[in-house]
This record gives sequence, C-alpha cells and structure tokens, in this order.
Amino acid sequence: MTEPTPPPAAPADDAAPIPPRKVLTAAFASTFGWALDLFDLFILLYVAPIVARLFFPSDSPTLSLAAVYASFAVALLVRPIGSAIFGVYADRHGRRKALMVSMVGVGLATAAFGALPTIAQIGVVAPLLFLILRVVQGIFVGGIVASTHTIGTESVPPRYRGLMSGMVGGAGAGIGALLASLAYFVLSNVFPGEQFDVWGWRFMFFCGLISTVFGLVMFKYLEETPVWQKLQAAKAAGKVAPVASPLRRLFGQEYRKIMSVNLLITFGGGATYYIASGYLPTLLNMVAEVPHGETSKILMYGSLATIVSSLFFGWLADALGRRPAFAIAGVAALVGLPSMYLAIAATTSLVAITWLAIGIALVAGAVIAPILIFLNERFATELRASGTGLSWNIGFALGGTMPTFVSLLSATPAQIPMVLAGFGAALAVIYLIGVLVIPETRGRAL
Repeated sequence: MTEPTPPPAAPADDAAPIPPRKVLTAAFASTFGWALDLFDLFILLYVAPIVARLFFPSDSPTLSLAAVYASFAVALLVRPIGSAIFGVYADRHGRRKALMVSMVGVGLATAAFGALPTIAQIGVVAPLLFLILRVVQGIFVGGIVASTHTIGTESVPPRYRGLMSGMVGGAGAGIGALLASLAYFVLSNVFPGEQFDVWGWRFMFFCGLISTVFGLVMFKYLEETPVWQKLQAAKAAGKVAPVASPLRRLFGQEYRKIMSVNLLITFGGGATYYIASGYLPTLLNMVAEVPHGETSKILMYGSLATIVSSLFFGWLADALGRRPAFAIAGVAALVGLPSMYLAIAATTSLVAITWLAIGIALVAGAVIAPILIFLNERFATELRASGTGLSWNIGFALGGTMPTFVSLLSATPAQIPMVLAGFGAALAVIYLIGVLVIPETRGRAL
C-alpha cells in the first residue's frame, strides 16, 4: 500500500558544503520559531480553567472546560488556511519572509487576548471576541509551520535531517511548553492565589509579544535556505518551469494519495501529542489536584523530557530510518499512555505524579519527532513549504479537537483519566496503521 514520492524537479546537490554559521542560524530560527509558536498556543492550555470561568461559564466545570478546548481547536482548524496562504508565499518568495510576517502576526494576536474584557464585563461579546482572535492567531500559526518546518531541514547536511526534525518538531514544542511553564511559574508567584485569576492570566498572554520581537530579529539575520536558492537559480536559468498553482498540484492526482497517507501519521501523532502534553495541565489541576506552583514545576520537568525524547527519536530516525522510529514511538504510546493516565488518578504521591507526567511527556515527544523530516522528504522543493505545512496542519488540526471530545465525554473530572486512556489507545492504533502504509524516505534528496 506504499507509493513512491515524485522526485524533486530540481534536486539539491547534497554534497555541497553548507557554511556552519548558516546551519546554526537556520537551526535556531526553525527551533525557536516553532517553540514560540507552541508557547503562544500552550499559554491557553495553562490557564484553561480560569478562561473557562471568565469567558465560558456554566454549571458544569467539564462543559466550560470543553468550551475552552473547543476554542483551542478553532485555532488549529484554521491553521491549514494559514499554511495554504503562507506556504504558497514561502514556496514562491522564500521561507524567510513568510517566517517574519507570521511570527509578528501570531505574537500580536496572542498579546491581544490579555486585553480582552470578560463575559462579566461585556456579556456574550466577550467569548465572540475570544473566538475571533483564536481564528486570527491560528491563521498566522499555520504560516509559521510552513516556514519553520522547512528552513532547518533544508539547511543541514542529509545525515542530520532526522535530528533536525526532532529538534524543531519535538524539541521546539518542548521548549515552547517549557517557556510557557516558566512563565506560569513566575507569574503565579508574582500574582499569588486569587490575584492570578485576576491579572496573572492576562500577563501570560502578554508574553506572546516575544514572538513578534523574535520574528523581526530573525528577518534581519536569517538567510534563505540553499535548497530554495538553488531552485530559484534553476528557474532563472530556464531549467525549471515555475509551478502555476502549488495547491492545485498538491490536491491533484500526483499528490492526492501522498497527502492522504501523510494524514494517518500527522493526525495520530498530533492527537496523541495534544491529549498528552496539551491535556497534562488540566490532568494535574483538576484530577490530581496539584497546586499551581507545583503544577508549573512538574510541567517544566515534562517539557525537558519532551525535548530529550524528541532529540533521541530524531537521531533514531537517522540511524534506523523513519519507519522504525515511528514504529517504536507508536508501540510506546499504545502500551504506556493509557496506563500512565490511569495511574495518575490512582495515586496521591506528588513524586509518583511527577514521574508519570514525565513519562507521558517522553512519549509525546517521541511520536512527533520524525514527522517533520518525513513530510519534507515527500515533496518537491517548489511545493515543500505548502505540502509540509498543509499535511502537518490538517493532521494536527484534527488531532487538536481530541481534548474537546475528552472533556465532553467526561461527565466529571474523575472520569477524565479513563476517557484519556481510551483515546490514547485508539490514537496509537491509528498511528501504527500509518506506519504500516507509509514508505521509508530516509536517503531521499531534498
């Protein structure tokens, strides 16, 4: 059931040396660009119970929480639109410009959440404004994926592409969660107790301006990738015909099957990641009833674990191949996640809860680490930003709706671990089915 990936129209010369400074700059831009993107998204998850009360109040805590996770899913669902817009722009005009515009946009949109009036102040207009901002934020986030997920891997030697995939896709996510945990820890101390519910959550969102500053700085120092520059040179010399409509080609007969198969991995991996790392703050607060300060520390440990496992599984994708790395991660998710979700609910030991959270975070990093490079190796250079961005964002958008369903199917907080366990097992099976049908892409030229 596997299919070949069409070869790039203008294959890059993988033997050509890439200056170390360019490699390091590209690696930094990709990793921290994606980290700050996840930082902006995770801010909402860390203050979800507060946002639920202030913008989506109801008689049922889990119903209010479901509304917050639904608003989180809204940003994910519009991300493919952002990838379509910024991905085409990145393929035609360069990854660097697309990164700058999308980083500035997502930072401003995130900070705007902190200035929103609550439902007690302006009524039903408050949640509507909240949802509108989530749409705007999601479109810009989709643009970040199209640029960060190609800059790093197109700028490193072939033997390090899997490691770069783990560094950007997984470790970058871990760094973003770590930054959000650090902001949560600092602000929960600056605004202790009830003050955090009044002011602390607003300053969490104001931290999104870091993304805007980063985008402006990177635009000054970052260069275009050698692969994209070579393609432009080939076009200028008349050796390669320009692609009239990247989106039409991606959804046409040539790439339709490739896009469909990609979604098994991106949906399975994205959904597993979001109900693991994404739902972990709620699991600690509402189920294990860990205080804010301790929760922030546990989440920081978990973020570090995600970084470590992402780098390891990225390296594993280089050493063994993309499919073996996916298979090992999928089995770990199938066996480990359901048992760890249930174990957190069954213990009151803070030490045990901490180790279980670390275990969940390790699996979360493992499942997404090889995805980025696998997607890169499926598309020709003139379509790579669009193809990778859309494959990633469609799968992760669908996966991002899973926390909403977990909340809706949990009548009380006590039922959350059992529902999480069921979802975790089912998603791991989908992920492993994807492993069976995808081709091995290690060794393919970008």
